[in-house]
Amino acid sequence: MIPPVVPATFLSEHPGAVLVDVRYTPTGGPDVEGYSAGHLPGAVFVDMDAVLAGPSSPETGRHPLPEPQAFADGMSALGIGDASVVVAYDDAGGAFAGRLVWLLRMLGVDAALLDGGLAHGGSALEEGLVTREAAHFSPRPWPPEALATIDDAATAPVVADARAPERYRGEVEPLDPRAGHIPGAINIPFSGNLADGFFRSPGELRERYAEHGITDAAGVVVSCGSGVTACHDLIAMEHAGLGRGRLYPGSWSQWSNTERPAETGPQPGSKPSIDPTGRISG
Repeated sequence: MIPPVVPATFLSEHPGAVLVDVRYTPTGGPDVEGYSAGHLPGAVFVDMDAVLAGPSSPETGRHPLPEPQAFADGMSALGIGDASVVVAYDDAGGAFAGRLVWLLRMLGVDAALLDGGLAHGGSALEEGLVTREAAHFSPRPWPPEALATIDDAATAPVVADARAPERYRGEVEPLDPRAGHIPGAINIPFSGNLADGFFRSPGELRERYAEHGITDAAGVVVSCGSGVTACHDLIAMEHAGLGRGRLYPGSWSQWSNTERPAETGPQPGSKPSIDPTGRISG
């Protein structure tokens, strides 16, 4: 399998790779207008909400995993087949493109993030929409060993929260019904995987995760707001040679819609805590 993060030179070395634009704004949804105004030559656009996620609900979260058949249909329509090599990018350091890459890698498909994203793709941008001839992508179940349920997130020895520190601490919550984090979770913001828009070296990433007590991704459950930016941490750990952790797809958007407790503050177990009614105590 190809590395989870590749440089722009990879595209010229693999001219048959399928290039996918996964631009997205959390408050505005799939950024097809930005894509149409200028994208890397030959890149097709994937709709996060329609293809990379199933219908949202309080019970499942904002971006639950799509049904395998729906995902396969979406990949086929993009021209991605079972034997394709896929390189994905966005304009946010891979924050959103990581979702596509992780889903494909879970299924054993060669997929990687384009290091540096749109701004460093090495080509002049082209406008309009790109379509590719449909391919055949076989539907297959999501591997349970790569995923974590809400109960797993409550009991896992290590839960990493990829959200921004202020959301983890519960100081702000622009998208979900309650603020805070899963009790015991540690905050490893995905943005810290980058330096000047590029992924840190594997050695630097190993040091970063070791500072949080992670020297092996096995047993690590990664959460975020809705199971999207968590994929960035998962890719970073694999890029660092730490192996693969598990994605909690429901993430905070599911957890915050239950009566499970929440914590606030900068460290696991810190107080005050927020009960299901929103009262702060401690």
